[in-house]
Amino acid sequence: MNTYAIIILVALVGEFLLSLTAGLLNVRAMSVEVPDEFRGVYDAERYAKSQDYTRVRTRFELVQGTAQLAVLLAFWRLGGFGWLDGAVRAQGLGPIGSGLLFVAALIAASIVLGLPFRLYSTFVIEERFGFNRTTMATFWADRAKALALTVVLGGALLSAILFFFGWAGGQAWLWCWALATAFMLVTQFIAPTWIMPLFNTFSPLGEGDLRDAILGYARSVAFPLDGVFVIDGSRRSSKANAFFTGFGRHKRIALFDTLIDQQSVEELVAVVAHEVGHYKRRHVLERLVLATVHTGAMFWLLSVFLEQPALFAAFGVAEPSVYGGLVFFGLLFAPIELLLSIAVKARSRQNEFEADEFAVRTTGSAGALVSALKTLSVERLANLTPHRLSVVLDYSHPPLLGRIAAMRAVEAR
Repeated sequence: MNTYAIIILVALVGEFLLSLTAGLLNVRAMSVEVPDEFRGVYDAERYAKSQDYTRVRTRFELVQGTAQLAVLLAFWRLGGFGWLDGAVRAQGLGPIGSGLLFVAALIAASIVLGLPFRLYSTFVIEERFGFNRTTMATFWADRAKALALTVVLGGALLSAILFFFGWAGGQAWLWCWALATAFMLVTQFIAPTWIMPLFNTFSPLGEGDLRDAILGYARSVAFPLDGVFVIDGSRRSSKANAFFTGFGRHKRIALFDTLIDQQSVEELVAVVAHEVGHYKRRHVLERLVLATVHTGAMFWLLSVFLEQPALFAAFGVAEPSVYGGLVFFGLLFAPIELLLSIAVKARSRQNEFEADEFAVRTTGSAGALVSALKTLSVERLANLTPHRLSVVLDYSHPPLLGRIAAMRAVEAR
């Protein structure tokens, strides 16, 4: 076992053990008593149910993580990567065709392995706790659409990356960086119009008090809207959400129908104010810039490690290839990716505080947003007292009690 193999093995096992530790600590950190802030919002029965939901989801995720790691290590140990590389090369498809087949085989195996877990999560766990509204027909239709998008968009992107690394030599990473950046930007523009509607129906919000209140708020903060839309989220889950999409003059606010059913007009305007806050504080642009820098660094490092035969030898592959390098470098980069994800999530949590502050200042009160978030928390059976390690590793949003305290502090200034 060479140095690369040792590093990757330690990283895979270490990340699993870290996730296991965080999950166990998270369950132990749950408070038996309803926090004072939620007295009168959470009754004892529903609070106990929320804790049961956290335990069940934690056990499920640990079982899933264990199975995935075991399969990966077994496939690696039994020479699966070398066997697959040999089988692909025997087809004589050339660098691009071989790369597409190699990656497609691994993705297909991952999908097959993950399907039982997806089914159990949706139709057993989410069903048990009253969240699931997905039918089998919708479930399989979603899987088919997602697969088709992966084949069409992912296949095109991968083909171009393989082409550039075979054609552009030492400048290949720059071409790939430019391509991936353009792909991200184009996807941001076409997703609201072409991709999201494949999975959900977007209907214009009808005339009435809610629409008038949202458009009035948007005008008050100079946030021009192309439209306010309602998403049929209730087809899949009772969980609610809201977001905005688009750039320039084509910005849209999207509200789940489940959110509209649960919230008052004042609360919904406060939720919209939070989403507008992300735009006004340039969080969307910030994420795009960070993603662009991250992508460039990844392609440059990939170009370096493609020249390291020992990386391929670690997986039993004798002849280096770009497609193999993409997969193996992804595994080698996992520890750094973990550290980057921790930093990104920390910044994301800060962004949420900033968007909350914007909402409080522009609506004139913390009350409506606090009330809306409490309702969402209760409906989602959220864990109100997560362990700090779990927050650091997994939370893109701050725990709700901290958000409420911060909003009230803004209001008091």
